[in-house]
Amino acid sequence: MKKILALVLALTMLLSVALAASAEIKIGVSIWSSTDTLGSECKRIIDAACEALGDVTPVYVDQAHISEKVTASAEDLAMADCDGMIICNSASAEMASVIKTCDENEMYVAQFFRVIDPEANPDEYAQACESPYYVGAVHESEFDNGYTLVTILGEKGCRKIGLEGWEPGDATFLGRWAGYQAGVEAWNEAHADDQMEMLEPQYGRTTTDTGRQAAEAIIDANPDIDALIVAGGGGDTLLGAIAGIEAKGLTGKIAVVSTDFLPDLDVKLETGAMAAESGGHYADPFFAFLMVYNAIKGNYEVPTDSFYDMVFPYMFVDSPESYANYAEYFTGEELPYYADEITELAAMSYDDLAAACAKLSVEDVVARHAK
Repeated sequence: MKKILALVLALTMLLSVALAASAEIKIGVSIWSSTDTLGSECKRIIDAACEALGDVTPVYVDQAHISEKVTASAEDLAMADCDGMIICNSASAEMASVIKTCDENEMYVAQFFRVIDPEANPDEYAQACESPYYVGAVHESEFDNGYTLVTILGEKGCRKIGLEGWEPGDATFLGRWAGYQAGVEAWNEAHADDQMEMLEPQYGRTTTDTGRQAAEAIIDANPDIDALIVAGGGGDTLLGAIAGIEAKGLTGKIAVVSTDFLPDLDVKLETGAMAAESGGHYADPFFAFLMVYNAIKGNYEVPTDSFYDMVFPYMFVDSPESYANYAEYFTGEELPYYADEITELAAMSYDDLAAACAKLSVEDVVARHAK
């Protein structure tokens, strides 16, 4: 009898373990790169979230912002039995296929660093609103970001600005470009005798080599530029542009601004390789991840006439001093949130989570983590 009871107990324990394993959540991450400067930081905070929560496993797919790979990534993650996914797409038009795949496979999805513009992409926007599996988007105000960077350049004395994007038609680049243009227009309206000019964009894709080639082509065609905006692309594009400028002996003579924090930004600012940068936004996908996590657990009801729209704050640095505080609490071994804070955030309502997202800043982290 004891042997039978022991066998029943053992089988019960095995069944419990099996049920626990099958109950684990799996969330896919479709990203341009999980290994470049920005992508690796995104991966680090998502991995930290998974470790803190304990019941979720991430699955990464690198798609290089190549359109067919972006749309295929949703299919790949569905085949991997993911319960949900987050995605940094390239063009908003790609989301039509992504949302369709998620609807068909009952896989929740949220965008990060991206949101669908209702005016530029009305069909995709309507599809996102109607989908029971499109949770929403976490993104920055790219217009304000671009406007601020151009204003910083104006204040630093720059008057002829080259522009390097990474992919034509990319939704985030278009938002930043609109901000750059508005910043130039505002500057010129306020300084009738001191006008600023911005060139049409050239595209450096997302690698160091292509970023360098694009920067060198801009300079060769316009040797009198005194500034270069490297709009983004993950960090490697910027590294290539900086290398190209250095090779031409123009470091410090061409003011470079961008929207991807580099790991040695303090050195770049000190040497003049960078004039200013906006960023610190690698926690953006972390909030998209928590949105999908809560949708899977049934904590966030997904509407079918709208979606969750969370705005993430940018941080700007234009000197070694302004970077020092950022570096202390956002880079190296530190993350903006400790494990216990991550579990608290994951248990919040959407409104409270959105408020926590909007509050994130260097000052916020210092207040929470300063010893």
